[in-house]
Amino acid sequence: MASNYDDILQKLNEHLKQFCPPEIEITPDTDLINQLAIDSVKLLNLVMEIEDEFDISVPLNALADVQTVHELANLIHQIKSAQ
Repeated sequence: MASNYDDILQKLNEHLKQFCPPEIEITPDTDLINQLAIDSVKLLNLVMEIEDEFDISVPLNALADVQTVHELANLIHQIKSAQ
């Protein structure tokens, strides 16, 4: 079970790869919307996968401030740490 930030980032990258073209390199600074073109439907699918993978519940209002891979990984880490 991923609990530290690096594990979360690695697993998150694996999930994100299915949403973007293979030539795009995903880094912590990658913008989810502008660089990966993740729209609202893809985002909801991603959130469901994240919730299953990490056994957490992600409040949708918390996603309003998330723009980069780092920010999403940080949000997951915060939720996991609060459990």
